Amino acid sequence: MYFDRKCKITYICHGATIYSEEYRFSDAEHYPPLNEAGYEEMEKICEFLKQRGVKNDKIYTSPAVRTVQSAEMIAKLYKKDYEVIEELHPQSCGIWNGLTFEQIEAKNPTAIYDAIHNPEQKLHGEKESISEFIKRIEVTVDKIVAENIGNRIIIVTHPEIIQAAIASAIGVPDDKMARAYIRTGSATQISYYDDWASLKYSGYVPL
Repeated sequence: MYFDRKCKITYICHGATIYSEEYRFSDAEHYPPLNEAGYEEMEKICEFLKQRGVKNDKIYTSPAVRTVQSAEMIAKLYKKDYEVIEELHPQSCGIWNGLTFEQIEAKNPTAIYDAIHNPEQKLHGEKESISEFIKRIEVTVDKIVAENIGNRIIIVTHPEIIQAAIASAIGVPDDKMARAYIRTGSATQISYYDDWASLKYSGYVPL
């Protein structure tokens, strides 16, 4: 039926790192880890999940150390194990890895604009275009949903992956994906139905 929900996913963005606080690009799995602020953010997320009574049947996480550390805290709250999904790794940053927006624009003032407005092109040495990245996340989420019919699950992941999930769910054009601002330590919830999806809330940060 049109309104029969297949799966509800609460996406949790990992806690802050030294890179996220400096707005640096990063696609590395082993660095950086959560910093003190990141742990505090995840403690607030855990309290939010507890107070709101967010139920779940499974917990998934991206493979990076910062997402796994965040998932461990949520798994402890629910007294459940978590499963690492390798396909939920972030988009390759290419030569931008470790650089800030200011450093990139100092080298090429139009680089970031060009990357956003050419979503089907592979730029700055990346392995996949923005459009290819969004499609990868769509395929991965569709597979997770198909394996969790009737379930309520949590996925701990990166800001850009949540942006891609939102874009795919509600039909945001690929070049507008970045307009869905996702902060570290935030929660986003999407309900999936047979032929459509509903964004319940996005980028909520507990006070």
